[in-house]
Amino acid sequence: MIRTFTRRSGFRLAGIVILLAVPALACSRDTVATEDIRFLFQTDTATTQPASPTAEKSAQPTDTRSIAPLPSATLEPTNTFPPTPTLRPRATPLPVAYSVQAGDTLRTVAIRFGVLPSDIRSVDNETLPSDGLLTPSLQLIIPVSLADTSDSAHLFPDSGIIYSPTFVHFDPIKYINDQNGYLASYRSTNGSNAVGPETLRQVAFNNSFSPKLLLALLEYESRWVTNKNPSADTLNYPLGDKDPKQPGLSAQLVWATNILSIGYYGWRDASLLNLPFGDGGVLRLAPDLNAGTVAILYFFARTTADRSAWQQAVTDFLDLYSRMFGNPFDQAVEPLYSSELPLTTMELPFPREQQWAFTGGPHGAWEHDGARAALDFAPTDSANCAVSPSWVTASAPGLIVRSSENVVVIDLDGDGYEETGWDILYLHIATKDQIPQGSHVETGDRLGHPSCQGGIATGTHVHIARKFNGEWMLAGGPVPFVLSGWVCHAGGAPYEGSMARDGTTIVAHPWASSETLIWR
Repeated sequence: MIRTFTRRSGFRLAGIVILLAVPALACSRDTVATEDIRFLFQTDTATTQPASPTAEKSAQPTDTRSIAPLPSATLEPTNTFPPTPTLRPRATPLPVAYSVQAGDTLRTVAIRFGVLPSDIRSVDNETLPSDGLLTPSLQLIIPVSLADTSDSAHLFPDSGIIYSPTFVHFDPIKYINDQNGYLASYRSTNGSNAVGPETLRQVAFNNSFSPKLLLALLEYESRWVTNKNPSADTLNYPLGDKDPKQPGLSAQLVWATNILSIGYYGWRDASLLNLPFGDGGVLRLAPDLNAGTVAILYFFARTTADRSAWQQAVTDFLDLYSRMFGNPFDQAVEPLYSSELPLTTMELPFPREQQWAFTGGPHGAWEHDGARAALDFAPTDSANCAVSPSWVTASAPGLIVRSSENVVVIDLDGDGYEETGWDILYLHIATKDQIPQGSHVETGDRLGHPSCQGGIATGTHVHIARKFNGEWMLAGGPVPFVLSGWVCHAGGAPYEGSMARDGTTIVAHPWASSETLIWR
């Protein structure tokens, strides 16, 4: 449906030209597209493989989008539902019981089970919300329409995948140094002279993935954690990605977290339903799996040659992880959140008297794939990546728990741990005047100036994302990003989407214009 832009009554654009010189693009690159419906019900014997995302890699988020002319009209984001699948002869007509997990919505559960939302009912026949989160442990009755799926065993908890409260008291740097392997003495050769322990910790924090998980993957692939002299073929590619353009620890870790993110958040939003294998086979994931298990299964499906090698790799990795850190379920903090998720009022990240452009709808929180948790806003007073004189301001009160390398993180519960409760991440904060770590801020306090620093960007802007208990919260998901009353709605692709308030809709576009201006 074609819609036109709308504005609040009496809104004037005095002194602003129709196309502003602010080509501010988003901070991440292309992400995996929602799977085509023709792949949803294939088994591992299929010979057609769905297109897999390009595994570009960088140490920090990167902008690579080309600038397109501003269209005269924009398609309103829509959420289409896959057609009802045809039952397979081997699929039993009997319904099954399903226990709701953290992050589930009626829509995502229906897509995973291959049914329509109207086919699902609760055990107690209570009315289920058509949108928003379902309550964890709620028992649902769902008809069976799938066959030939993966095993449904939960192999890894969600809280063991992301940088969750599970890891509040885990010091990855101390652990690495205590193991005294090659990773402890590693020094980057790309000119940064970064050390191995701090590199792993920083990548874990930036992407909000478990440092224990990354350490176990490194140990599985290269023995870097415990072996002082790993084999020569692992020195440049310790996680096994042999892309000659991306050698080194940081690039390898970013590549791994990107794949894990596709698996974890792809299961959360039901955009990932199948495992594609290197030999062209495809396996439908069991619909009652959890996101943490899918992240592991998807990672090894992408890094092994076929289903047999995948099964062995998953088994061997889980055994190794248990030997290194114990049973992950014994340390789990589950569920990570519920339908009673506490909400905090948040404001747009700039002063009340200003108007900024909404230049990026939901897209990658840190890297280019996975959680579409971030939004981009650009001031109107800077172009060509100059540091803006305008200020990025705090969207909510809290404690600055991280302020380095053009990143600022506000811990809203003030406990000093980025792994717990609500956090807001800001990227592209200029080094000049960047607020120091340890500061306490109130809503509207200055954090720094928007810029292109902290990654490759084509225009001055700020990138903002939320996480709760370490999990990136999808900007257009069941708990939408709400800033100054503007509610975010996701588009059909990364960077697309809109913000709506009081009958006014602003559609994101990488070129700032009068139509993209938004205000508090």
